[in-house]
Amino acid sequence: MAESIHPLTADRWPDLEDLFGPERGANSGCWCLWPRVAGVEFKAMAREDRKAAFQAIVAAGPPPGLLAYDGDRAVGWCAVGPRDSLARFQSAKTSRPVDELDETAMSSIYAISCFFIRAGYRKRGLTRRLATEAIAYARAKGAAAIDVCAIEPPKTLSWGEGFVGIASVFAALGFQEIARRSPHRPLMRLTLERR
Repeated sequence: MAESIHPLTADRWPDLEDLFGPERGANSGCWCLWPRVAGVEFKAMAREDRKAAFQAIVAAGPPPGLLAYDGDRAVGWCAVGPRDSLARFQSAKTSRPVDELDETAMSSIYAISCFFIRAGYRKRGLTRRLATEAIAYARAKGAAAIDVCAIEPPKTLSWGEGFVGIASVFAALGFQEIARRSPHRPLMRLTLERR
């Protein structure tokens, strides 16, 4: 199991690169750009361009997510950050906002958009642990709420299908369904109380 979880800062880039695979880039060369850019832009980018673009996001900050470690080895990833920094998440049919909010209010809503767990660490509760830490991270950054558009699987998932998170994990953490625009992809929200 993961011993520690840390925000992805520029000095931790080699750890993410090792986790994703320096050439593979996690799921099909995504490099965590799938929720961040429009579909046309994503498809037009070569795998190495996606990698360079995400590395630039990490270098510029703030951290776009969290890395889980077993010792010094990164074993899990969770993308979490302001919802309005995720172009595709903002515009996709299943995850587009339900609220008509001004820019300031929208920037206070965060989103958890993807997970990647190293082989050998899957099905051991790491997604839930990362989600729990993502909630704490968003709260510390002043988020008013966190959205997720997880999957509610009708069947056993094959590898990679659960990258958006599993709805039952988020329901157990207190997320409520706020919209359902696809049979198996509820849009869920956790409203954060200020501490």
